[in-house]
Amino acid sequence: MAARGRTTMRIFFTGGSGKAGRHVAPFLAGLGHQVTNADLVGLGHPDVADLRVDLADAGETYSAMAGLATMAELDLPEVPRYDAVVHFAAIPRILLRPDAATFEANILSTYHVLEAATRLGIPKVVFASSETTYGLCFAQGERRPLYVPVDEEHPTVPEDSYAMSKVAGEAVARSFQARTGADVYGLRINNVIEPHEYAEMFPPFLEDPALRRRNLFAYIDVRDLGQMVQRCLETDGLGYEVFNVANADMSVAATTDEVRERFYAGVEVRREMGRDETFYSIDKARRLVGFDPQHSWRDVLDDPAR
Repeated sequence: MAARGRTTMRIFFTGGSGKAGRHVAPFLAGLGHQVTNADLVGLGHPDVADLRVDLADAGETYSAMAGLATMAELDLPEVPRYDAVVHFAAIPRILLRPDAATFEANILSTYHVLEAATRLGIPKVVFASSETTYGLCFAQGERRPLYVPVDEEHPTVPEDSYAMSKVAGEAVARSFQARTGADVYGLRINNVIEPHEYAEMFPPFLEDPALRRRNLFAYIDVRDLGQMVQRCLETDGLGYEVFNVANADMSVAATTDEVRERFYAGVEVRREMGRDETFYSIDKARRLVGFDPQHSWRDVLDDPAR
């Protein structure tokens, strides 16, 4: 493993107009990177180049990734290669499209992005997987983890089309990494929260932790998600890895012991946990890429349990 440090990169970012992407793409641009947003809808940010791309079309995906990003690049002696791809584009959950359409769109776009990136010799791909891969979030009825905290070794056997597409996407990514030796890092992203959503959404969570059962009581502040992507871009040599991505605390006011007693009685506890520690383990991300989440709902709201 080697830390690249803060060098300027040319980044092909898919889904930069989505809930997470509209924060992370400008964040990367603000660090000095040149960012192209490949999406069906433009972002309209002054520091991010928009390119309308249908990622379900292999030809469009390859052509976009092989081409110019800005008019200014016409003055270069040749078209530059992208240094990294960040793939966030997806139908983001179930019940937005029919199940078959959700699976097809997500797995085709992931395949096309990985194939184009590796054929073009792009050395780094960071792609969005999901917390849902563990089969808890969109399960029919009650479903509990096999153990807590849930780490990346926990089985991923979901039953819904969205999570299936993410597990299949991880398999595709692993295979392209094995074929090419590129660095391909998957982010099992928890429920993405924008800063304004703390005041709007979290008061009910603090009153009734059961509202957060399907998300393992976890969340990820979109600003810390940007930091995680940055850390992955700056860390070379890991090959293929997947990482849980969440904030360090839970999205509820109940303590870890209270959540365990109420929701996880009889579930194996693999290590001692902190008072408010997330059940969605981020130990691996901390260890391998230096992830260090900085934000919390407690910065905005009072904790009624303290």
